[in-house]
Amino acid sequence: MDWMAWTWPTAIFFMVIASLLITFTVLAIKFPETPRRGVLGMETTRGDRLFITLLGSAFINLGWLGLVGAGQPYALIVCLIYAAAVFRWV
Repeated sequence: MDWMAWTWPTAIFFMVIASLLITFTVLAIKFPETPRRGVLGMETTRGDRLFITLLGSAFINLGWLGLVGAGQPYALIVCLIYAAAVFRWV
């Protein structure tokens, strides 16, 4: 894997994403759900809300890098608050 220039933060990032996908797949199999309608006005499932959270978190981190620069762990706190809001109200 040397040709890919993996670093530990990059590997951890992809491991977290993979574990989230596996966890949500197991949850969907064990506990099927019916879609719910949130503030967006459309029906969403757990997987939809996970996708919205990951996409929004990417934009939050890019915006943080562009506006603030350093202090990326603080962007993680913002992303966690965003994720809680998405899973609660979307």
